Amino acid sequence: MGYIEKKVSGGDEMSQFYSCAITSQRPTRFKFKYQEYMTSCKRLKKRLHDVFTELYRRGVRRFYVGGALGVDLWAGEILLEMRRQEEYQELEIVLVYPFPGHDERWDPKSRERLRHLKENCDQFVMGSKIVGAQGYRERTAYMVEHADCLVAVCDDEPAGPSGVEAVLRMAEARKLPVVLIHPDTGKVKCVIL
Repeated sequence: MGYIEKKVSGGDEMSQFYSCAITSQRPTRFKFKYQEYMTSCKRLKKRLHDVFTELYRRGVRRFYVGGALGVDLWAGEILLEMRRQEEYQELEIVLVYPFPGHDERWDPKSRERLRHLKENCDQFVMGSKIVGAQGYRERTAYMVEHADCLVAVCDDEPAGPSGVEAVLRMAEARKLPVVLIHPDTGKVKCVIL
């Protein structure tokens, strides 16, 4: 099964899904922060790639990416790269912005990376018209409501400003399988909440 350590009962639950939402804590909580050259960040990106590959193998074709700095942007770029390969031609990327102008304070390089992702995704959705925390919550709720499973990058303490705890509660309410990736150790496990 690759990097996905299965922690579910019964049949092969991950094989019956079509779509996946991706969520994460803010990289300010990670040991490597936003420093993509660090070995830990490279390992996290490799784990994301491996998990996406496994989910695709199991039938997931649509991936919802949230459009935030850090994991959202990295996941979108990984998925774009995968889609360029012959074996992933059916892969769809849905970019869900939290609200208009959410990236106005980003540095130019990050804004360019997001623009590239937006121009090359299959679908672009504005999650909310409300600026601020409520816009982020509505964006995330949209993604979880449209997904059959969830990939969450979070440490062992999901509480905090990223809202991952709220996302995990939404996934639990919908009984979605969740692939958890620890940002610092790279450990991956699949659970039914």
